Amino acid sequence: SSSSDSGVPQRLSRSFDFLPPNMSELRVVLLGNSWSERSSVGNFILRKIEFNPEEEPDHCLTVRGQLKEKEIVLINNPDLLSPNISKGKLREHVETCVSLSDPGPHVFLLVLQPEDFTEDHKQNIRRVLEKFGGRSFDRSLILISTPREEKPGFMEEYRQHPPLKDLIRKSKYRFLWRKNLELEQLLTRFGQIVKENNGEHLKL
Repeated sequence: SSSSDSGVPQRLSRSFDFLPPNMSELRVVLLGNSWSERSSVGNFILRKIEFNPEEEPDHCLTVRGQLKEKEIVLINNPDLLSPNISKGKLREHVETCVSLSDPGPHVFLLVLQPEDFTEDHKQNIRRVLEKFGGRSFDRSLILISTPREEKPGFMEEYRQHPPLKDLIRKSKYRFLWRKNLELEQLLTRFGQIVKENNGEHLKL
């Protein structure tokens, strides 16, 4: 098992600097179709257990951590993609998430469980991101979870899965696989998104 799966903290190399020098805080909103996967990824980024993957709350959770002398703020949402969620509840959760990410998020990390990801989930992600504003997809990175059953060729099969393929295209082909992912790799992609947006957060 790799360290990314085992929960063992990863060491970041001293030379590794993923954010511009003038940026002290990175705000990341976690979205996706599985609370346990989002929580697991959040704990992986923070290098400690902060989110309980077994227990989904009914409100947004914010956790702060330190990475390479920078502060990272993770905003983890309850299941905004559920087809059963009411419009009122969705609006309430998104408004809370917006206020927690004030003055605005830098990155949306879409953690997707591929075999469970449906066209409804895709439409709900689009609705949620649109509530943050039209430029949300410019700040989105898709992280595709390892399926519960790994069969040969699963990566290509799921990448071609229509709802996932469409979302990857909308996110300008910014996607990573959770399998064998290293923290520096993920943070580098965060840094690239920040640079592409001139170090600015999404204006809410």
